[in-house]
Amino acid sequence: MKILLSNDDGYRAEGLTALAAAIKPLGNVSIVAPDRNRSGASNSLTLDVPLRAARFDTDSFYVNGTPTDCVHLAISGLFDFDHDMVVSGVNDGANLGDDVLYSGTVAAAMEGRSLGLPAIAVSLVVEPGSPRNFDSAAQIALDMVRRLVLHPLPSATILNVNVPDLPPGALRGIKVTRLGMRHRSERIVRAKDPRGRNVYWVGPAGAGQDAGPGTDFHAVASGYASVTPLHIDLTRHSALPELESWFGKP
Repeated sequence: MKILLSNDDGYRAEGLTALAAAIKPLGNVSIVAPDRNRSGASNSLTLDVPLRAARFDTDSFYVNGTPTDCVHLAISGLFDFDHDMVVSGVNDGANLGDDVLYSGTVAAAMEGRSLGLPAIAVSLVVEPGSPRNFDSAAQIALDMVRRLVLHPLPSATILNVNVPDLPPGALRGIKVTRLGMRHRSERIVRAKDPRGRNVYWVGPAGAGQDAGPGTDFHAVASGYASVTPLHIDLTRHSALPELESWFGKP
C-alpha cells in the first residue's frame, strides 16, 4: 500500500511527523508538504510561477506552494509510482464547520479525491495551553486508513476528522457527524508596522453557532473524535426545480 501524506502547516510540523510515524507500518509512506505554513490556503493552485520540490527524506519532498499544489504534483507525475490513498494532517487546530471552506488541510484531501484517490483530512482541536496530543489524532487517522482499506467508501467521499486534544485513553470514541457552523469571525485586528504604516490581521474565527447534537462541534466538545463525510459537488440539487421556475417567470 502506498500512502501520500500532506498538510498545510509545513513539512516540519509536529502533526505531520506524528502522522507519518503512525501510518508507516501500513505500507510505503510518501510526504509532499509545503515548505512553510500555508494555513488558510484553501484549494488554491499556483499557476503564475514554477513550483520547486526539494527532497528532505526518501520519497519525501517540500514544495514552494500550497497544499493543493503538493498533492497535485505528487499524484500527477512527481513520483514514478501511483499512490493508493491521501491523508492530510494532523492539522494544528480545528477544521470544524465552515472551517473546511478555508482549510488547506481539507483542500489537500479534496485534491487527492478529485484525482481519484480515497482521502482523509485529520485535525487536532487544540486550545490555548492544551497539551497537543498529536499522537492521539494520528492513531485515529491510522484507524480510519485501516477501515478504508477493509471497507472502501463510495468514490466521492472525503472524510474530515477532528480529534479533541485528549490522550488516547481519554477519548470517548468516534461519532459520525455533519458540519456545524460558526458565528461570523471577530473583527480585523489593526496594527502598525515598524514604519508606522497600517497593517491588518484577520480576526479569530467565531465560536460555534450551529453546534448542537449531531454536529462536529458537539462531538468534539463531548470528548469524541468527529468524522464528517464531505464531497466536492457544491450543487444545491434541491434548488434546481425552483430555479427553473424562477427563470420561467416573465
